[in-house]
Amino acid sequence: MRSPLLEALLHHPWTQLRWQLLVILGVLVLALAVGMWLERRFMQAAHWRDALRVALGHGVGLPAVALLLLQFVRHGSPLLLRAPLLKLALPVLAVWLLVRVAARVSHRLYPRSEPIGFLVRGLSWMAWLGLLLYLSGALPEIVEALDAVSLHIGNQRLTGWTLLRGIVSIVVTLVLALWVSSLLESRLLLSPLDINLRLVLSRLIRAAIFTTALLVGLQMVGIDLTVLGVFGGALGVGLGLGLQRIAANYVSGFVILLERSLRVGDNVRLDPGFQGKILDIKTRYTVVRSSGGTESIVPNEMLISNRIENLSYTDPNVWMSTTVSVGYDSDLDTVLPLIREAAAAVPRILRDPAPSAVLSNFGADGLEITLGYWIADPENGTLNVRGAVNLAIWHALKSNSVDIPFPQRVLRWAPGQGSVAPAAQAALAEQGPGAAAHMPGDGA
Repeated sequence: MRSPLLEALLHHPWTQLRWQLLVILGVLVLALAVGMWLERRFMQAAHWRDALRVALGHGVGLPAVALLLLQFVRHGSPLLLRAPLLKLALPVLAVWLLVRVAARVSHRLYPRSEPIGFLVRGLSWMAWLGLLLYLSGALPEIVEALDAVSLHIGNQRLTGWTLLRGIVSIVVTLVLALWVSSLLESRLLLSPLDINLRLVLSRLIRAAIFTTALLVGLQMVGIDLTVLGVFGGALGVGLGLGLQRIAANYVSGFVILLERSLRVGDNVRLDPGFQGKILDIKTRYTVVRSSGGTESIVPNEMLISNRIENLSYTDPNVWMSTTVSVGYDSDLDTVLPLIREAAAAVPRILRDPAPSAVLSNFGADGLEITLGYWIADPENGTLNVRGAVNLAIWHALKSNSVDIPFPQRVLRWAPGQGSVAPAAQAALAEQGPGAAAHMPGDGA
């Protein structure tokens, strides 16, 4: 069975088809130019070559603008309104736009998901197959066969064609909704609003658009939303009883975002063994990256119910300290400024507040001096800056001939006990050159 559109196309004069083909080519060229401008304007394409590559690759501007321009051209002339080649181009552009939108949304939301990519490719092949069936005229027969298979649910008759059309309608509306929400989120996240407020608004916008698209898709199929509401209420109660922890995590995520106790970029300490920077606050969980590169997925309920140390809640600067020992014969009036200057020379150490060095303890081997200093970027690591400070102090003390004591042990040998025992010799070997065994008569 041949499509009436193809019949009209085959019996149309070639001269008129040629003009229609030129109109389509002109529309595509103009749409390509507008699509490139849109990519550079809204998608931040760096150069016109990048905009051309995106527009021809996975951009949605080219098919969308071409579809709108072609509709405008057709309705602008009664002769073109009945042109079969232009009528043929409309469903092709519509399917092209749908495939591009699905690919763009999946790439934006799930850039590394192989199953999602496989699903999008499958839906694209199904869309092009449906277009071929429509153009060949075989689609009405398939629709009639599917419509003959029916299922009665209460007072409503559900056929195979209704089910298939509903699935397609819901998928199309959800894809468009996800695309619109992703565009709004990308623009919203670039706004000067507070980061937590931007995240809350983006989550609410996505949920509202997603719910609206789902209801519109069901309404397009003809499903009674009242029955769906009763069923959804019963299902919600059942899921609520079994998924209380998940619901608590979702609510906790919005609480964290709204009260702004934690923000993206904050440095937090979850327990004595883990400290890191918040990379993202999702609806159900929060991603925290440690200075060692480990990323932890923390449920939001844990952040609400447990004690969390926010190291950058009011001040992003972090205080650190290190301890060094000098000999008892050292001049502290010279050593303390020397240590402070050595620490201040390290690039990551803040000048205001300046490093401070104090005599903190009279140790067994020397005077213990504690150096305190502030850094502004703990997310870049703390062990490396502590090592740089210790190395700078060591160079400063060594260049100024300041004695850095080390532990020494004295072994006394009583007369009449023979030579030094093997255990004592082993102890001397472990202590190194600083250890000494004092014999009787040595004056010790």
